Amino acid sequence: MMLAQSSFTDMRESTEEDWKVILEDFRAYSSQLADRVLDHLKLLHGDFGGFSVDRLTHSLQTATRAHRDGKDEEYVVCALLHDIGDTLGSFNHPDIAAAILKPFVSAENLEMVEKHGLFQAYYFFHHLGMDRNLRDRFQGQPIYERTLEFCEKYDAPAFDPDYDTLPLSFFEPMVRRVMRSPKNTIYTSC
Repeated sequence: MMLAQSSFTDMRESTEEDWKVILEDFRAYSSQLADRVLDHLKLLHGDFGGFSVDRLTHSLQTATRAHRDGKDEEYVVCALLHDIGDTLGSFNHPDIAAAILKPFVSAENLEMVEKHGLFQAYYFFHHLGMDRNLRDRFQGQPIYERTLEFCEKYDAPAFDPDYDTLPLSFFEPMVRRVMRSPKNTIYTSC
């Protein structure tokens, strides 16, 4: 059985009926977004990248630390997904994580995820002969203290193989709630 499809071969020739078909399919597909994000996060399992814990454990530890410190659910989901872009964006993973989260989180949390790589660089760039103070360009901006805290309290210490890390199943309902519907109004009409 063939599912309904649009009839155009050039978007300039599309009709309202075409877009009703597309929107119906989009709604069904987008309702499974949290599943796809969680599946992609699982790709980080077993990928140590030279660290003492794999990338999934690092993500879980970051989220566990934020949760135990009383951060709200949206923040905790940002902590969980902050490095999800590692598999596809070796040089710009924060941008990928931010792109995934953009429709669902506040501007403050989005910017924190987007900038965390520059702030995390403080802890190791000097070992590579690079400028560790890239974060300083954000001093005086609201994002500075928020991202500084994220890296210092949750991201930087989340490489401990002995830490009592919560499992992914603990965070799955949070991911589903945060990604249930977009907050950003440009995305809510779909």
